[in-house]
Amino acid sequence: MSFALIQPLLLASALLWTSAFEAAAQGRHLRKHTVTEAGSLALEPATKMLAKGRAVIKFSGRYRMITSNGIPTHRVGAFPNAGNPHKIKPQSHEFSVAYIPRKAFRTKNLGMDMLMGVAVNGIPLDPMAAEYYLGNRKGWQYNALGGALPLGLDANYAHVQPSGAYHYHGLPVGLMQELGWQAEKASPLIGYAADGFPIFAMTAKVDGKVKRMRSSYRLKPGNRPGGRKPSGPHDGSFINDYEYVRGAGDLDACNGVEVTTPDYPNGVYAYFLTQKFPVVPRCLVGKIGKGFKKDRG
Repeated sequence: MSFALIQPLLLASALLWTSAFEAAAQGRHLRKHTVTEAGSLALEPATKMLAKGRAVIKFSGRYRMITSNGIPTHRVGAFPNAGNPHKIKPQSHEFSVAYIPRKAFRTKNLGMDMLMGVAVNGIPLDPMAAEYYLGNRKGWQYNALGGALPLGLDANYAHVQPSGAYHYHGLPVGLMQELGWQAEKASPLIGYAADGFPIFAMTAKVDGKVKRMRSSYRLKPGNRPGGRKPSGPHDGSFINDYEYVRGAGDLDACNGVEVTTPDYPNGVYAYFLTQKFPVVPRCLVGKIGKGFKKDRG
């Protein structure tokens, strides 16, 4: 087949991917997946350095303001790629969170319309993927890190929205390296949740010793229901495959716990990014600040 014939097919394929992602961003899910098995994540190597990353954190009255152009200063993967057809573009991110956050009466589960938080480099943290079994947005939602679907994530567990916004779905490896994260030390500050509480990655000092913080989520036993819902064992393909088991780990249902750190010597409630599900927390304990509504573009 000649290149002249291949080129229109490639263009049509790219347009199909783009329209599907844009529809997902707008809450209209055209991709009716039937995959029910988890797989290994094929991550794009982070080899590309982008220019002019900028993030500023400052205070305004009772609020902490985080602004950025959405460009990370660490290396990223190649975008567009086979699983993600979008190019990273500068953004005008503006986030505002309480300087002294407080817990609300009830926790708030994150939906598809809300970011979990923002890293100290100004890049959003977003645990959710707009992909559903049979395209049913009220049904079984795919786990972005489950490996069932190719989402074009790079080695920072990040990819790009149709608007060009680069965002993390998992551990921000490049940022952690920049901040000097080490397994034998308590985590440096990684970012701020949408409610203003701090975010750390995996490790904390507990009773004078560094500890790897464990999620309290576990795979459900047995099999999925089948029928119009997925069948097969609960293997992590879907977020519905997991359940919170109080006391099974170190963290609560929002992947948080009270800790003491050099920045918070009197103690603070903090969220943790974990190696295992949910990795990025899926609920928040405080009042959500401004700027965390997802960009639909």
